[in-house]
Parts: sequence; C-alpha cells; structure tokens
Amino acid sequence: MGIAACDLSQHVIRPTLIYLGRHSPAAEALLLGTAASQSGLGAALDDQHGYGLYRIAALRHQRLWDLHLALDPDLASRVRGLASQHAFLAAPHLELTVNLRYATAIAWMLVEAQTAELPASDDLRGLAQVWRKVFRPKGRTSDFIDAWHRCVGTLSRVA
Repeated sequence: MGIAACDLSQHVIRPTLIYLGRHSPAAEALLLGTAASQSGLGAALDDQHGYGLYRIAALRHQRLWDLHLALDPDLASRVRGLASQHAFLAAPHLELTVNLRYATAIAWMLVEAQTAELPASDDLRGLAQVWRKVFRPKGRTSDFIDAWHRCVGTLSRVA
C-alpha cells in the first residue's frame, strides 16, 4: 500500500509546485497520476527502471541537472534547497526515493524540460499523453488512466 492520493497531493505535490512557482491544477493532477502509474503512489519504490515515486532513472536525473537546471542557477538553487544537505552529496539519486518533495520537484522539472503546455486537469487522456511522452514513451495511455482510477479515484480528490 502506498500513500493516500489526497495526502500526497495536499502535503507533497501542491506545496512543492507552489514553492517552485509552478502550481496549477493540471500540474498537480499530472504528477499525482504519474506517481500512481509509476509506483502505485509509492507502493513499490525499489525498481530497476528508476528511483522513488516517479521512477526516475539516475541518468535522467543527472542529465536534467546538466542540461536543464544548470542553465537556470536560481531554479537550480530552489530545487537543490529541497534536497538533504549531506545525503544529497553522498547519494544524489537516493534522494529520489527518500525525499518526496525533492523527487516531486525533479519530476516536474522533467515535465517542464519536455512539455510546453499541459491539458486541462480533468483531461485524463491528455495528461496520460504527457506522462507517456515524459516518463514512459513505450507505455500506453490506458496504463496511466487505469492507474489513476485504481489509485486516485475521482478528479474531485485532487481539487
């Protein structure tokens, strides 16, 4: 069993997006659906395909820092501010598993680096297409939608 969708949204995703100055209902819904489809909202965090709620691979994590965040020092500083002071230096990729706000910030930065515009927050098919583009190119939009219904339920739980 993972984290309750409403708790993840209220205590992790929404505050992280607000902290980054990136909050929108669509961004929140996309990250919640991504966590549902990637890890069952944290039911399975240890996977060969990546770390944590969003299953982010070490190479993608490193490339995001090198090719996206390094170009915006203020944003990089805000994201780095979410990471543990000493643990990040020793094992930066482990932060994706143990630090939910940092993992959420990195997941959002991956979206931002690849997507200019999000669909409406109630457009599950559109959100699924963004998820597929950013997180699982070989996945099916139905995987996202099924995970949403299984783990999140109705859209009213996000609002």
